[in-house]
Amino acid sequence: QVQLLESGGGLVQAGGSLRVSCTASERTFRNYDMAWFRQAPGKEREFLAAISWSEDSTYYADSVEGRFTISKDNAEKTVHLQMNNLKPEDTAVYYCATRTLKLAIRDVRYEYWGQGTQVTVSS
Repeated sequence: QVQLLESGGGLVQAGGSLRVSCTASERTFRNYDMAWFRQAPGKEREFLAAISWSEDSTYYADSVEGRFTISKDNAEKTVHLQMNNLKPEDTAVYYCATRTLKLAIRDVRYEYWGQGTQVTVSS
């Protein structure tokens, strides 16, 4: 069973920066991609960014490209999302996701999800 644990959420003022992180744990590690999503109250879960575990390719949603950067630490099986120039509308629960299927990086279907970490941006 894949387990994902997010960390790094918190409160930040508009224009500030924050980095959320996600660590994956499993008996045999063979996932292909990891991704970040977010969900604000009353809204659908929204894809933000993805990174290939072995190929180092990335894919960003139009809404965050230029402000958010996804990266990975292979040794620690950890992915990070660096968020800059944060806006109040970025306030949401941020979720980490992964999959064991080999899909195109632009395919945003994922199998496994973390519990989320709250990010609040004040104006």
